[in-house]
Amino acid sequence: MTVDTNQSTETLYEQDYNLWLETIVKKLRLREFSGIDLDNLIEELESMGRSDKRALKSLLTRLFEHLLKIAYWETEREYNQNKWKVEIRTFRQQIADLLNDSPSLNNHLNSIFEECYHRARKNIIDLTGLSSQFFPDTPISNIEEILDENWLPEFDK
Repeated sequence: MTVDTNQSTETLYEQDYNLWLETIVKKLRLREFSGIDLDNLIEELESMGRSDKRALKSLLTRLFEHLLKIAYWETEREYNQNKWKVEIRTFRQQIADLLNDSPSLNNHLNSIFEECYHRARKNIIDLTGLSSQFFPDTPISNIEEILDENWLPEFDK
């Protein structure tokens, strides 16, 4: 990789993001702090945090959707429950990976728990065409059970 030393990192950020990133990392490793594009670097770091929070919200919502399907969508359960169980496991693993990488996201998980449930509930009502009365207004369990790889909601097996 050759970098035009006359080209500012700010310009590089706009023209070739990957090259900009490699250049910033190289400068940081060499402790060459002058000429680092701090504004864009700060923006990228903030974006990384927001991205993890969005991912956690999406994964938790999807987990709730599948738990609701398996618990309440009786007409589809027999045919789809194995697939839903695999999806539930996958979402739990992805959430666990995020929380292992960034334990401070546990606080965020607590703050979005009910919101994600309500989003999932609305989605599943639309998907199934079932009346909202079939689905509880409050989360079907607590955080510990929802994330427990061995827990599934009660349903007629």
